[in-house]
Amino acid sequence: MKKTVERIALPSPSPGTRRELTVHRYGVPGARPRAYLQAALHADEHPGLLTLNHLIRMLDEARNPMIGEIVIVPIANPIGLSQQLHGYLAGRYDFSGGLNFNRDFPELGETVAGAVEGKLCDDAPANARMIREALASAVADLPRDSELKALRAALLGLSMTSDIVLDVHCDLEALVHIYTSYRHRDIAVELGADLGADVVLLEDEPGGNTFDETNAGLWWNLRERLSDDRVPLACFAATVELRGQADVSDELAAADAANLYRFLQRRGVIGGNPGALPTPLCEPTPLDGTDVIAAPVAGIVAYRKRLGDRVEKGEVVAEMVDLTADDPLTARTPVHSRASGLFFSRAAQKLLPPGASVGKVAGPEKLPHRKAGNLLEV
Repeated sequence: MKKTVERIALPSPSPGTRRELTVHRYGVPGARPRAYLQAALHADEHPGLLTLNHLIRMLDEARNPMIGEIVIVPIANPIGLSQQLHGYLAGRYDFSGGLNFNRDFPELGETVAGAVEGKLCDDAPANARMIREALASAVADLPRDSELKALRAALLGLSMTSDIVLDVHCDLEALVHIYTSYRHRDIAVELGADLGADVVLLEDEPGGNTFDETNAGLWWNLRERLSDDRVPLACFAATVELRGQADVSDELAAADAANLYRFLQRRGVIGGNPGALPTPLCEPTPLDGTDVIAAPVAGIVAYRKRLGDRVEKGEVVAEMVDLTADDPLTARTPVHSRASGLFFSRAAQKLLPPGASVGKVAGPEKLPHRKAGNLLEV
């Protein structure tokens, strides 16, 4: 299988230091479908690092023909990986400015709209090619005057012209789950089935300019901006959460890599027979149907529900234990779910302040306290 390895240098943040992105490319550049995968944009989320390592090994050894093109960035955030503080890796926010590494990616819709307005035709593939050319030009013009800006521009330059974009993350303690747009429900079900996902969350307008939203959202935002249905929704992008931070092992990573490989076969990127689609473990649910359960008071959290349990609205999922109470019998405050659904994520740290997330329950009905356009967490 044809392969090249590229290294993209980031601007030095200080004298004597420099970081770079490593990029593995498979297939003929420009071949379709084009898939892009990256791991650890939140640099403290490590299951994807080992999973993509296994996937690279599989692709290196594969005998199936490469039909499209695959681009893999196994370490998407070398900046965050360097942020060690007294033995603790703080990889979610940039030390230099406090920005979340997976928020506020550049908005390119206005630039692309200006380049293609009045030029669309009735040929969807031709429109996709023209829009991708405008996208590539817009990304090339992005500022790169800081290490973080250069990182974001480089990642978008590698991903934005793809048909499939998978941003591999993990939660704190969690089951496998996926975030993507309701516009790509059918592909999301397929990806969830191949990965054995317990939860598939369909977003409307999640907000925040996350990496997956920036890639896929450009297309539907462009369609709305131009009021033209001839703009194809030509990019499926998803955030894939591979369980929790501690779920790093060769056994899990090898299985997840094999599932990703099978999905890429099913989408026509790699040749060969992926086999029958596994039975999905869940029906997709709306992002706005997910209750992020907050701790009402400070204390140690004692869970009454396990990951994978079904809960009913109003049911107690945990108790907050007040360690300063005179009487331990009166030291517990119950924590209730506001949704009926699957308990799929919970806190890794068990001593929590008020307002911290105790866990998440994915339900089928939108919740009145949830506002559309709000992500689950900052």
